[in-house]
Parts: sequence; C-alpha cells; structure tokens
Amino acid sequence: MKQLLKLSAASLLVVGALSVQASTLGDVQAKGYVSCGVSKGLAGFSSADSSGTWTGVDVDVCRAVAAATLGDAQKVKFVPLTAKERFTALQSGEIDMLSRNTTWTITRDASLGLNFAGVNYYDGQGFMVKSSLGVSSAMELSGAAVCIQAGTTTELNLADWGKANGIEYNSVVSDTNAQTLTNYDAGRCDVLTTDASGLYSMRAAASDPSEHVVLPEIISKEPLGPVVRQGDDQWFNIVRWSLNAMITAEELGVTSATVDEVTNNPERERLMGRSGSTHEYVGLTPDWTYQIVKQVGNYSESFERNIGINTPIGIARKWEEDHQGAIDTKRISHIQNPDSIEVSQTQNLESMMSVKRRPDLTNSQLVSIWFASRRSKLPPKPSRPLESPVTNTCKLESVEKVST
Repeated sequence: MKQLLKLSAASLLVVGALSVQASTLGDVQAKGYVSCGVSKGLAGFSSADSSGTWTGVDVDVCRAVAAATLGDAQKVKFVPLTAKERFTALQSGEIDMLSRNTTWTITRDASLGLNFAGVNYYDGQGFMVKSSLGVSSAMELSGAAVCIQAGTTTELNLADWGKANGIEYNSVVSDTNAQTLTNYDAGRCDVLTTDASGLYSMRAAASDPSEHVVLPEIISKEPLGPVVRQGDDQWFNIVRWSLNAMITAEELGVTSATVDEVTNNPERERLMGRSGSTHEYVGLTPDWTYQIVKQVGNYSESFERNIGINTPIGIARKWEEDHQGAIDTKRISHIQNPDSIEVSQTQNLESMMSVKRRPDLTNSQLVSIWFASRRSKLPPKPSRPLESPVTNTCKLESVEKVST
C-alpha cells in the first residue's frame, strides 16, 4: 500500500509538471505579455533603438504571437540573450519562446527538449575581411586567425569546411556577437565568420562599410526560426501558425493595409477569421490571424522594412521562372547590398539575370530592372503572388477538409 501511495505521489508530480509545462498560453494570458528571447543586438533581426523600441524580422515573429494570443502586438517583453544563454533560458521557462536568429539542427531539435516552429529566414555562413587584406576568396584564408562566436553552429561549420578544404586556421572565440566584432575591429583576427545576414548587418553598421568585404563563399545552410519547449503542443502550434499566417497572407496578397477588404476568396476569408473554425484548434479568438496581419503585416512587409533592399542591410529577395513561365517560389536567397558586389561577382549577377551590365547603372538599379522584367512577363492576375518568401506547404483550411 505504501509503495502504491509512493507511485501515486510520483505520478501526481509528473502530471503536475506536465500540466505546468503545457500551460504556456494560460501563463501568457495571465501575465499579459509574451516573454521572447532575442539577440543582444543584430540590426534587421532584433535590436533596440535609443528609446528601447525593438525592431527586426525576429522581433516581428514575437509580435505576431502577441497579436495572436493577446490581441496586441506591443505586449512583448524582449529578453536579450547570448548564443550560450538562449537555450537554457527557454528550457528553464525564463522565456516563453525564442526568436533569435537560431539555426534549426537535428541536435537542437531532438536532444535539448525543444521544438523549432518553422523557418523565418534561410541563411548561410560566410566570411568578412577588411578590404586592406586584399583577399577575394575564403580559399585564401589558410593560416588566418578567425573570429567566431561560441555556442553557435559557426564553430562546427568552420571546422568541417577547413578540414574538407585542407585549410588550417586559428580560432579567436568570443561569448557574444559584440565581443566577436570588437576583436575583429581591433585586429585580433584576420576574418570574421557568422551567418551572411549578420555579416551584412555588421558591415552596414560600420563607420565606413567600404573598408570591409564579404567574401563570396557560403559554407553552410542555416535555416533560422523560432523555438519553443517540447511538451506544449498548443503553444507550439500557435507559434508555428502565427509565422505561417504571415507567410500565407503574403501568398494571398493580404497586407496590413488591405486586411479589412472582404473578398470572394474562401482561403483569404478563412485566414482573416471571417469564416471557418480553425481558431478553435489553437484555443484563440476567431480574429487571431487577422490581428497578426493588421498589426504586424505579412512576411514581405516585415522583410522589406527590416532587411529589404531599401534598408541599410540591403537584402533583395529573388525568385526564378520555372519552365512554364510561372513564378516558382524558392527558399530565400540573397543579393545582399547589390552595389557592394565585387567585380568577380558581377558576372555571376549578370548571368543569373540573363542581362548585360550597363556602365550607367548601379547593381541596385540592375536588380530593380530585372525584377520589373520578370513581373512584365506574368499574366495580369498570377495564380500566386510574386514575392512568396518560402515554399509554404501548409494551408489554413486543410484541417477542415480531412481526406480519408
């Protein structure tokens, strides 16, 4: 009997722990804000201005979840974390979600008790050197001192790449992105390596961006996205589908400015919560996706205002035509800071666009002309929008059309 009581008590402890872990939505609604882990400052992804206002594509994912769960995208508590701190903060419950330029890997997904809820940016690891070094390729970096950040996929990627290419190097390791950049600026290393988006963010923030060159090699694939704790499927679904709502809104041509327009498109009306019952499956109000698009915008709006071609980061999204002439959505790829593209890369840019370089045009203008020419070849009302960020295989109405 005593043994049975001990087992019952232990079972109650386990059940109690699971119920606490599985109540993230309830906790968020009770405290009135979403606690979201972000970087300590990466322009375009998550950074705060002098007034303490946070912006960036990662920040917008946090705001989308707040809009969905609380009806107010501003109800977010941003928690700046280093790469080494981020997973512990999420595992311990210090934060409700992590949206901090974090790469989705099998180790993180399967061994840390965490779930990646999707991809909001496809990246790849690159290298940046000072122009004065006279290096034009990462293959010339044998013997170099390389600044890297601890607790990231950067270390393993660099080791794998160096071994595969017979390139020896010396690591200069730092705990934070800021320390890594400080070491690079101080000349403690010859080259800085991290995700290419981060390199262009740092380059744009430099006093003289022309003093730094991002080399053409990309040595890894880095799918970045939001992360939650395992064991709370409802919260996982909310975070995943908040991101999917932004992506789907772009695919359907719904923006923060047009969200109130009623149409005869059933999928759009379901997305806006004006029909269907998908909200019941995540335990939210019917207008949860409407609030995301109204307050935060679709994926394209977030991308363009934070890291797009008209921002200091200067990343352009490109797409390609398939053999039928329609737009074939691809993973996000980059023509980053077109006007800074080196001479050796310009030929590749021209080849990709199938146009000749004109001396009176900057690379930015060349990119714009190419985009316009692609649009001109499309029918007036294409079956899907031009600038889908990623191939989205999920549809909000699928749960209401269960096939046998």
